[in-house]
Formats: sequence, C-alpha cells, structure tokens
Amino acid sequence: MTDVSQAFAEIKRGAEEILLEDELLEKLKQGKPLKIKAGFDPTAPDLHLGHTVLINKLRQFQQLGHEVIFLIGDFTGMIGDPTGKNVTRKPLSQDDVLANAETYKEQVFKILDPAKTRVEFNSTWMEPLGAAGMLKLASRQTVARMMERDDFKKRYAGGQAIAIHEFMYPLVQGWDSVALEADVELGGTDQKFNLLMGRELQKGEGQRPQTVLMMPLLEGLDGVQKMSKSLGNYIGITDTPNDMFGKIMSISDDLMWRYYQLLSFKPLEHIEGLKTKVAEGANPRDVKIELAKELIARFHDEAAAEGAHQEFINRFQKGALPDDMPELTIAAADGGVIAIANLLKEAGLVSSTSEAMRMIKQGAVKIDGEKVSDNKLTITAGSEAVYQVGKRKFAKVTLA
Repeated sequence: MTDVSQAFAEIKRGAEEILLEDELLEKLKQGKPLKIKAGFDPTAPDLHLGHTVLINKLRQFQQLGHEVIFLIGDFTGMIGDPTGKNVTRKPLSQDDVLANAETYKEQVFKILDPAKTRVEFNSTWMEPLGAAGMLKLASRQTVARMMERDDFKKRYAGGQAIAIHEFMYPLVQGWDSVALEADVELGGTDQKFNLLMGRELQKGEGQRPQTVLMMPLLEGLDGVQKMSKSLGNYIGITDTPNDMFGKIMSISDDLMWRYYQLLSFKPLEHIEGLKTKVAEGANPRDVKIELAKELIARFHDEAAAEGAHQEFINRFQKGALPDDMPELTIAAADGGVIAIANLLKEAGLVSSTSEAMRMIKQGAVKIDGEKVSDNKLTITAGSEAVYQVGKRKFAKVTLA
C-alpha cells in the first residue's frame, strides 16, 4: 500500500462526508487490506455515469490494495429501496433482478478489475435467515427510529402511505454489513440513514463498526437535478460513443469541473493544471473534449473515442451530416401533406407533437440546414429532406 497520508488524500477525493474520519485513518494505519462494501440494487438493466461515482471510489480502494466487495442487492431489490421516494416503490420480480444483475456485472468490470473484485448477492445470507430471523432483525429497531428517516417522515406528514416492508430495507442493508464484516461502506448522501444502520447492527453483533463514506449525487446534464433516467438528463455507460461525446460536450463549463472531480481518473494535479490553463485563456471546449475522450475510452475503447471526436468535428465544426443518419419514408395524411410536428414525431426525432412545437419555438428544428420558425408548416408529399432536432438528432425523410 502507498503512504497512508497519500492514500487517505486519494480516498477523500470528492467525498461528501466520512463517518468517522479518525476511524478510517486508524484502519488504514494498521496496514491490512480492508473490506470495502458498496451495494447496488439492480432496478434497471443499464447504469449511467451517476452510478459510477461510487464504482470509481471502489476502484481507488482496489488500487490501494483493499478488498472490494461489489454487492448486488437481489434480495433488497425485491423489497424496493424507499430512499428519496414519495410513494412505495414497486418491487422487482426475481427474474428481473437476476437479468439486471448480469448486465450490472458486465458494466462495472469496465471500471473494476474483475480478478480483484468480490461479487456477492445478499440473498445468500438473507434467504436462509427465514421468517424467524427476519422477525428477530425487525425487533432490533423501533418504529420511532425508522420515522427519523427523512423520506419516511415527509411521507407520513404528507399523509402518504408507508408499507410495513419498507421499514425492513435499512435493516437488511445494515445486516449485509454484518454478514460481510465490512470495514467501510460506500453510499450516496441520500443513503446516510441506511449506512449508519450498518454501524449500529455491527456494534450489536460485537463487530468493529464500519466507516461510512458518502459520495455526492452527480448532477445530470441540466446541472441542477441529480442524474436520472426518469428525468432524461443522464449519460448511459452503454450509450454510443457519438451520443456520449455529444452529451458531455453539452454540459456547462462549471459542471465540467464537477465531472472531472467525480468521474475522471486523472490525478488531481493534472485537473488543477487544466483549471489554470482555462483561467489563463484556454478554451474550456478543449478541456471538455479531453474529458469526453477519457470517458468514452473507458466504456468503449481509444479508437471509439477518437472516432467520436472526429464525428463531432465533422458534424458541428464543419457542418457535415452524420454517416449513420436513419433514412425513412413517411406517408402523408389526406390531402397529400403532413404537419411538421407530426412528421418529426413519426420520424422519431421527438417524443410528442408538443415537444416538436417546443423545439420549433426554441429554434432547434432545421430542414436541410435551414431553421424552421413556423410551427404550422406543412410538408408536401414527394419531398425529400434532412430533418434535424437539436444538435444530435437527424433523419432523412421521404414523404410518400
């Protein structure tokens, strides 16, 4: 392991809170590999960059010589994590959980070393616990203690239902730490209650309590709300290189530094050097390109990163059209015409006609490179043109 002070500085990079720092420093000074746990409920098949903030931190621990445990919550996934939810979350079926878990493993090994990663499923110890064991676990906490959780408190105050099984989620997550004898557990800032539950249960079992390290929630492309598929402000790690490049280039210059801090593997000294260059007049766009290429190379490869960069130059700096643009034929309505909003929707360039109207109003719709300003425009049968919405959506449409 490297010098303890250097290791500690790397571990603290980007962390929002460590409970307790002195404990973690003492554990590091002992010079023994620590068990580092992070749990993920496989609630959807694909991960986005927001999920990788924790995985990146696992990688840092792994590189420092510690034992990384990637815990797949196949049991907790069937409960449904209530964190941040104002309604009871729909539990997943066992088939859904297992299918999603397989894709998770494939994706996280783009960051973690599979040979040095211990993958566990919490059903391994939770299912043998049985009904009697679950009741005993439930007796470890009171309803009053559970109601200290912010999201439960808000739902109760607002008259929204809280299902009994949701109280079990923090207890099961905490019991995972007991079963694994975790030294450190990683989680988002919204997981504080659950993470501290692990400490309490470990103390009750006579174990040394885990240190809790909380990472911030990564903002999405809008720079305001946390990255989320449901909000549409995400960058998926299975996105195509071109989509990934375009999305990263669309973020604000301020948000770029946040992404560097939480997503880049470049040394802190390198990032500070980039900040100095921008402060001295360098174009932030070039720094953003460096970030985009680093992330694309991680989830695809170097050639894909270079290709996406070249495609970006061709499309946006030289005005060229994408090579992979879809070509389709759409039938005109009665009278041999179709409204522009309907055409854009049928071409898959927008999700609804109302979105089409909004994009036209914003000046984000072009036909053969010419901006459309009339949202009542109609297109006549027999026409063929390239339609563009925003910076990345293109389609060559023939109206039959």
